[in-house]
Amino acid sequence: MARQFAALREDIPSGTHRIVEIEGRSIGIYNIKGDYYAIANYCPHEGAELCKGQVCGTTLPSKVSEFVYGRDQEIVRCPWHGWEFDIKTGKSLFNDRVRTRKYALEIENDEIYLVIGRGGSPDG
Repeated sequence: MARQFAALREDIPSGTHRIVEIEGRSIGIYNIKGDYYAIANYCPHEGAELCKGQVCGTTLPSKVSEFVYGRDQEIVRCPWHGWEFDIKTGKSLFNDRVRTRKYALEIENDEIYLVIGRGGSPDG
């Protein structure tokens, strides 16, 4: 398991993200309301740079002809074909088995470290 410096907390204010290159991997680090998450900058559909997509929310389960918006800033939408992924888990919204890699982070003294070899995927 390798731990690599990724960014300072102040470099990624709440509601923003940053793409970093660590050990040859392009990874998006997101600050969602003060909590940090990291996912691969790769859409499993066609290989787009996922983290360059729009960060948004999504519609929640609701009554017929009623649209309830929620999960604001927790979803990233692929810039090529619109596939949506949960930033916190790396899972797609349309199928739990389709996902992008999720990486573990550690925060120490306002420094964010990416942990390679542990996380939400086998390659984490």
